[in-house]
Amino acid sequence: MKDLDLDKLRLNRSGSAKLPARRGWRLRAWHWMAGAFVLALTFWLMPSAAEVQTTQVVSAWPSQQYQLLNATGYVVAQRKASVSSKGTGRVEWLGVNEGDHVTEGTVVARLESHDVEASYRAAVANAAVAASALPSAQNEVDDAQRNLDRSSILFAQHLIPLLNLQDAQSRMARARASQISARASLDAAQANADVARSNVEYTRIRAPFDGVVISRSANVGDIVTPLSSAADAKGAVLVMADMSTLEVDADVSESALASIKVGQPCEIVLDAFPDKRFRGEVAIVVPTVHRASATVTTKVRILDPDANILPDMSARVAFLSQAVDATQQHPVLALSPDAIAQRDGASVVYLVGSDGRAHQTAVNAGALLGGVREVSGKLAAGDTLVLNPGKLRDGEALKLAGAH
Repeated sequence: MKDLDLDKLRLNRSGSAKLPARRGWRLRAWHWMAGAFVLALTFWLMPSAAEVQTTQVVSAWPSQQYQLLNATGYVVAQRKASVSSKGTGRVEWLGVNEGDHVTEGTVVARLESHDVEASYRAAVANAAVAASALPSAQNEVDDAQRNLDRSSILFAQHLIPLLNLQDAQSRMARARASQISARASLDAAQANADVARSNVEYTRIRAPFDGVVISRSANVGDIVTPLSSAADAKGAVLVMADMSTLEVDADVSESALASIKVGQPCEIVLDAFPDKRFRGEVAIVVPTVHRASATVTTKVRILDPDANILPDMSARVAFLSQAVDATQQHPVLALSPDAIAQRDGASVVYLVGSDGRAHQTAVNAGALLGGVREVSGKLAAGDTLVLNPGKLRDGEALKLAGAH
């Protein structure tokens, strides 16, 4: 065996040495192509999210199905008065505040009355003097009558001359005239006493009817005069209203006047209580058209008294084709009719869940309330539903219209 010459050994860097490197690149390329194919197949096989529009569950009132037209207005009191005095004077006592309930005839304020009370006492005294003169005049008449009777008998027996009889007759006439004068004086004195008593009564300001004090226009020390002509004088002491006569003055377009009649049922919504409805009834259609606004004032009586209703509150009135009963005085759930689909003969809706998928929910469809339909089921006001679900299925992924 010959010895190996190690110096003659060399590395072959051509041809066969590069072949494994090209095969490695090809293998990696095939791996990439296979991965891309698998991803594309997976994406193609995965269900895409359905793009949908949504609507919400709302609260509606059954009366909406009977609404003919709507109008706005304000709460007013049919009986309302500015309480004042017929006389002029300074307020010395004021016994009520805003919000107090008063009954008819109750003294709510008093004016200074020392002078008129003194005048009244004087008038009463004069009436007493006049009354005391009446018995004396009556006695004079009685005495004159007896004298006349005696003179008549004696004259008939020719015991006295005609002159004596005539004197007795004249005395009787004077006595009767004195009696009439005494009675007239008494009547005049009593009339003066009545006037003085009325002047005293004018200083006591009374409530004209049962009601509530809604404002005070004067305070103790203010001067009150009927015409409020003096400087800084007040024309009224307070303003009160009968809360049992509250109604709504609503302006209705004259073009809709044919849809309104006296006695027509209404439903009233106050801006202060938007979640509450009050029954009403058309009481008066004022026979006058406002030229500037082309409207007619309609007075709607409030049939459901409530202590929280106050004058001058803003109100909305719905004129109905028929009255609503007690069972229709509560809100119900409602939704767009386009959100209801039929599945296996049942009515269903599709809730948009927090997971972005549709959740089929059974509902019972009720009456059409304006543009929405009453429903019952496992829903709540504010829930988001799929609008026009079509062939949407339970659990299907959703893409909200307009969302990116």
